[in-house]
Amino acid sequence: MGTKKIINGKIITPYRMMDDAVILIEDGIIIDVSKEAVASDADIVIDAGGKYISPGFIDIHTHGGGGHDFMDGNPESFKIIAGTHSRYGTTMMFPTLTSSRFDILKKSIKNFNELDFSDIAEARMPGLHLEGPYFSMEQRGAQDPRYVRAPQRDEYMEILDMTDKISRWSLAPELPGAAEFSLELRKHGIIPAIGHSNATYEEMLTAYEQGFELVTHLYSGCSIMRRINAYRVAGVVESAFLIDGMYVEIITDGHHLPESLLKLIYQNKGVSKIALITDSVRAAGDSAIETIVGDKETGIKAIIEDGVAKLPDRSAFAGSVATMDRCLKTMVNTAEVSIVKTIEMMTATPAKIMKVYNKTGSLSPGKYADIVFFDDKLDVKLTMIGGRVVFEEE
Repeated sequence: MGTKKIINGKIITPYRMMDDAVILIEDGIIIDVSKEAVASDADIVIDAGGKYISPGFIDIHTHGGGGHDFMDGNPESFKIIAGTHSRYGTTMMFPTLTSSRFDILKKSIKNFNELDFSDIAEARMPGLHLEGPYFSMEQRGAQDPRYVRAPQRDEYMEILDMTDKISRWSLAPELPGAAEFSLELRKHGIIPAIGHSNATYEEMLTAYEQGFELVTHLYSGCSIMRRINAYRVAGVVESAFLIDGMYVEIITDGHHLPESLLKLIYQNKGVSKIALITDSVRAAGDSAIETIVGDKETGIKAIIEDGVAKLPDRSAFAGSVATMDRCLKTMVNTAEVSIVKTIEMMTATPAKIMKVYNKTGSLSPGKYADIVFFDDKLDVKLTMIGGRVVFEEE
């Protein structure tokens, strides 16, 4: 691939913005980011034209896009989803599988096991995120109630035995058998996350001590303060604020969380504990007005209205149709967070959560040359993966 040099851009590092430095890339890896590298020779020089230059965006919770879902069961779906999101700056994603029939879940995992990633140049996919089916019925949201249940050892052990490509599994930690399940997850190097949970503060503390360090889409499918026998009891949301070490991911599509809650979360958790996600469904980057969340045959029907996916009776959201550029715009324009700190919540923090920060998440020597250019309107103009341009606005 030779040596590439990116010049004339506002480079966003984890801590600052540099407008008088360059990025040197060799064989798909960043080898220097500095003012001194300006004079370095390169085979190819890329002029950023004064645009912002950031690490590639990392979406740790996405179900699909471009009319396809990761549960569709064919390699073409993965390629189209990756291509759809790369146009908006995503360079790494963790395909998310939702609650479904057990045979369909196994088939989806098998498809991922057998995927030839050399055919998918548009995004890195280090591992799967299983969202369910071990959830609280009270906090199921748009999860299909036909499949929501407590952990069943014979089921999850069958899945754990068939793959080593699960990075994270979201579940409700208060359910019977959840503690034993989380122990198995950690034995397999899988991150247990708290999702669609009706847990109390005491149950959240116990879960944290058992290795649960992440809350899946805070406020969505999360218990809040409630009364039990006349006494007020804190829920998942309040507990996430109280437990300093707890990470949270938030859907920043501009619909799931209003300005007030975005600011509250940011004020309480801070940039190093928040990951911005899309939770996008197959309608992301598509013009559909109706969609299916999950498997086409057995998935949940949803409508696209006001820029968000909803259950047909409008009783709950059913994921988003956002791409990561909208997350950027929401936090900067609505929550009034700086560009530098917003980018950290889209790159460094999710990389640390998913334990890939040694490879990506910042523009640092030795890491993948996964890079995004965007303009003053926060519109993505170019996406690069391993030093290769996979999207460029014409």
